[in-house]
Amino acid sequence: MQKANLNYSLNSGSANLPTLHLRKIFFLDNVVERRHDGSAIPRKRLFMKHTLARRLAPLFQARSLYQPLPFSTCRRRSIVPDPSTLRPKHTMAAPEPAHPLSSDYTSLSHADLVARISALESKVRTQTALLSRLSGASNSASPARKRSPSRRAKPFDPSLYSTRHVALKFSYIGSRYNGYEHANGSVTPKPTIEEAVWKALRKARLIAPTLGEDADQSYDVVWDTAERLRKYSAGRGEVEEGKMRLEVNWEGCQYSKCGRTDRGVSAFGQVVGIRVRSNRPLVKEVETGVLEEVVPVDGSADMMDMPGMDIDVGDLSASTYSPPFDGIKDELPYVSILNSILPPDIRVLAWCPEPPEGFDARFSCRERRYRYFFTNPAFCPTPGKMGMRRADGKQAEIREGWLDIEKMKEAAKKLEGLHDFRNLCKIDPSKQMSGCERRIRFADVVEYEGMGGAFEAEQELNDGRGTFAKTLAKSLLPNDVVGVGQGPKVYTFCVHGSAFLWHQVRCMVAIIFLVGQGLEEPTIVDELLDVKKNPCRPMYEMADDAPLVLWDCIFPDETSNEQDSLKWIYAGDNASIPALNTKGDGKFGLGGVVDELWTQWRKAKIEEVLAGSLLDLVISQGDGSVLQRGGFREAENVTFRSQKVFDGSETARLVGDYLPVMKKPKMDTLEVQNAKYLNGKKARRDARAIEVNGND
Repeated sequence: MQKANLNYSLNSGSANLPTLHLRKIFFLDNVVERRHDGSAIPRKRLFMKHTLARRLAPLFQARSLYQPLPFSTCRRRSIVPDPSTLRPKHTMAAPEPAHPLSSDYTSLSHADLVARISALESKVRTQTALLSRLSGASNSASPARKRSPSRRAKPFDPSLYSTRHVALKFSYIGSRYNGYEHANGSVTPKPTIEEAVWKALRKARLIAPTLGEDADQSYDVVWDTAERLRKYSAGRGEVEEGKMRLEVNWEGCQYSKCGRTDRGVSAFGQVVGIRVRSNRPLVKEVETGVLEEVVPVDGSADMMDMPGMDIDVGDLSASTYSPPFDGIKDELPYVSILNSILPPDIRVLAWCPEPPEGFDARFSCRERRYRYFFTNPAFCPTPGKMGMRRADGKQAEIREGWLDIEKMKEAAKKLEGLHDFRNLCKIDPSKQMSGCERRIRFADVVEYEGMGGAFEAEQELNDGRGTFAKTLAKSLLPNDVVGVGQGPKVYTFCVHGSAFLWHQVRCMVAIIFLVGQGLEEPTIVDELLDVKKNPCRPMYEMADDAPLVLWDCIFPDETSNEQDSLKWIYAGDNASIPALNTKGDGKFGLGGVVDELWTQWRKAKIEEVLAGSLLDLVISQGDGSVLQRGGFREAENVTFRSQKVFDGSETARLVGDYLPVMKKPKMDTLEVQNAKYLNGKKARRDARAIEVNGND
């Protein structure tokens, strides 16, 4: 049996009648057609559906003649299973004998036509019922897939959910960002870390601040500089036509941040405190004096369903009953939720479910730890005899490009203790500070052992013989590749302190680099810390921002000044597993923190290995004479060359004749800068008042 679409023409000998289109014609009896070679082709005789009778009844009195179009014009559709495979009770009945007058409808009377059509209707109903049963049996094994519900965002009502104050620890690579802090009313060429984190928290519906009508309501970070300038309006006044305001609003979030890193600076242990949506059931008192659980019914919080209650709260009094809830196991998986939304160079590492009462990420922090990374040699060394002479022609103690680590360590130790660092920072007169005293608990220059120690120490990560990462780079390329496992050593300037001034770390590093190059003696630190003798800061350049990292933030308790007392739950910890709604554990595997960071590291490592291999290969090529000329075509005739100064960036700066720090031009004293700012602020205020009065 087979279904098809067929066009029938209804023709009359006395009149031209319109063409009727009949649907779902069923085949029954076999007929025979012949191919061109004379062989037989089995076909099916067509029978009309019972609705045909109603459509043709008015025309029967005209004794119409039904003539099917050629079979080749039919469009075949679906094939019904062979009747021989059916169960016995569904076997098809033998065809009824054809009506004696069926071959010539012109000779039938009106009564005979009605009887004939009735017989055809009955047969069609029988075949239709059989086909329905067969179709139902074949579809029962694979039911049709239900359409998924609409993914349109549902309105979120924060009043239906409880909140809690938590601490979040996260990391970021700062090269793509315009610093950490966002200032409303300004449009930066790059997004800030705070902007990206704020939008991720909103997208996860962990916070729901109220935004103005002219504010950007989207959750997506705009990365392109031209697009940011086109989309966002600068200033705090009226919004420009066709633009919107980039407003980062923390109102009602109990938000605090530990460190405010500058543009390009990274952080591996940034900490914020924030009030976020919780999975804890919201309870309220009803008129009867008992507690009633409030569970959202609109499904708006689609990140995690609120847990239900299995007890009758009506039987419990408000004074003795609280809903069962584990603050960790039953809570939202904050780490995995945010990591699934944030850019890959921002990763949430841990959360603290119960920070101390009155916790503030800025004022509760007792120690901030920074690291500044650099290589030795710091820049490409000057070869030959030229490299052992200073730019002024004097003999140098160390080849140009290399740093004297021991002198740098000596200078770093002089920074420890309580000092006034006004000559080692950038003054912000808007804060009107009376002094710049800060306490440095630790400062030193140490060799950085490099990446791979964790993979060797952990038995579950090494190759089973404990030799996975003696030098991790060797596992990435064959041993005969030039430059693998070799190259400049990496060092870090480590500094720990209670708090730091604006650009303080970068200014300290700049002075230590001058000492390492032999351009200054370690005693320069003593000179700059003596603010009575030197109240004005020399105008020297501070170090580059990219190698600086906020390494960690410490929140000790009353009994300890160095150990962090916050109970952090890191990604992958046993305590975090029950709350997860994913297959991974949040640390390893798809979407895990380690796997994401490994992807970024391996890409950078391969680039390093390839560049280092090429560097060593090029240096080894040629006759070697280039190593004696110091980079000049005729080294013997060189009487003057510009001094190279290392500032932490990829290449050294050429400064001409080097001018010692204490001989450089001086800035105004702290008191003078404060007074100038106040006078300028007063002048601007008076100018605005005159403008307003003039307009009135």
